[in-house]
Amino acid sequence: MDARSSDAEAAPLDHADIRTIIIGVMLAMFLSALDQTIIATALPTIGAHFGDLENLSWIVTAYLLTGTAVTPLVGKLADIHGPRPVLRVAIALFLVGSVACALAPSMLWLIAGRAVQGLGGGGLIALAQTIVALMIAPRERGRYQGYFAAVFITSSIAGPVLGGFFAEHLHWSLIFWINLPIGLVAAAMSDRALRRLPAHHHPHRLDLLGALLMCAATVALLLALSWGGARFAWLSLPVLGLVGVSVLLWLAFVARVATAAEPLLPISIMANKVVRAGVPAAAFAMGTLVGLSIVLPLYLEGVMRLTASESGLALIPLMSGVVIGATGAGRIMGRVRHYKRVALAGLLMAIGALLVIAAEPLQVPLWGLASCFALAGIGLGTVLPISTVAVQNAVAMPQIGVATGLINFFRSLGAAVLTAGFGAIVVGLSGMEGGRVMEHLMLAGADPLPLAHAFRWVFVAAALALTLSLIAMLAMEERPLRSGQPTAALPE
Repeated sequence: MDARSSDAEAAPLDHADIRTIIIGVMLAMFLSALDQTIIATALPTIGAHFGDLENLSWIVTAYLLTGTAVTPLVGKLADIHGPRPVLRVAIALFLVGSVACALAPSMLWLIAGRAVQGLGGGGLIALAQTIVALMIAPRERGRYQGYFAAVFITSSIAGPVLGGFFAEHLHWSLIFWINLPIGLVAAAMSDRALRRLPAHHHPHRLDLLGALLMCAATVALLLALSWGGARFAWLSLPVLGLVGVSVLLWLAFVARVATAAEPLLPISIMANKVVRAGVPAAAFAMGTLVGLSIVLPLYLEGVMRLTASESGLALIPLMSGVVIGATGAGRIMGRVRHYKRVALAGLLMAIGALLVIAAEPLQVPLWGLASCFALAGIGLGTVLPISTVAVQNAVAMPQIGVATGLINFFRSLGAAVLTAGFGAIVVGLSGMEGGRVMEHLMLAGADPLPLAHAFRWVFVAAALALTLSLIAMLAMEERPLRSGQPTAALPE
């Protein structure tokens, strides 16, 4: 331990210091949180603008893919150099990608810009969670949930509404231009605030080969999910070949994890009983949330016949419910012994709400739809803080950044795979090719039955994914949350 770490432990941060730092990183978090919600309601308009509806899903997939790949590396870089310089680079990449997206002359350019955005945005939330873990003991973290709730409730409500409004009444590029003023202010405020964070530097090696193998394996899998049933039949040679390549690359990635001196996903952390169950619980929950937030505008506009602005408003109950569930669970878990029961109850409620919509996807009234969205959101929200804090609580302090990167890696991977999977269900079961699904939205008086049939199974698939999250949460070991200063490391 160096002198700086010793000084930090001798003079712990008080509540005012912690609040200053948290407010500084809140705007950085807001960038990534807003970008996950603002894009969905604008997708139909963007596809129509470029006349390329077949590749529209890659606007989302490219962001999720690069964000997934960079997340474990961000965690290790934060452990090596501290979070401040890593956060600065992440914000810069995010803003460069935003400008590239706003100026995109073609769909391919826009997808490339979104990939650059993902490199920055993928690390912002993971870095914020790492910073909180460095400052605050697990049992006391609920005290600060209100600050993060303010970020997520603002982005969750403003994102779909702004995206729909910009797309319908102004221009879709504004969903990217809006990132510039927010990002510049976030960079200035967070950099100043993080100067007050005590140094926590730990030696690590970066496994770039592991990251490359993981990224290539994920690309092959997502291409198979995107092209299956759209460009090619599911049992065609190209789709089966992509699945086979993905399997081989994942096997190579596993071999790399087993043999590398310090692999991208450390075996010692993945062998932890809490991590082993908490990570998949978070991955299926977050994957379901992101996947639904991306495909639901297609349901709302294509089946319920809402406008882009109206679909943004209709998503508010889901997004607000997530914030309510996450905030409530974060506060409760520090006060009760059996904190995972909150997430178990929430998941059961979310599964039930999704199955209600699946039963009658065309006949459910808007008030009933909003109620089910709210219940599903609250249930999903309970899983996110409980899984994250439980995993951070189970590892040593030098591994906080790596563990936080690990859980965010699998959350992002779950989001990428389930988003592609839900899209494949829509294309495969609606009886339309990929482009015709979007064209359907543009036709007044189009028959909503094919899309309604497809979305019935989207909601069933979402309920099944949450069932897997429920099983993982049941299996997760429930350890007492640590109190006091979080700088004391646990034994390996």
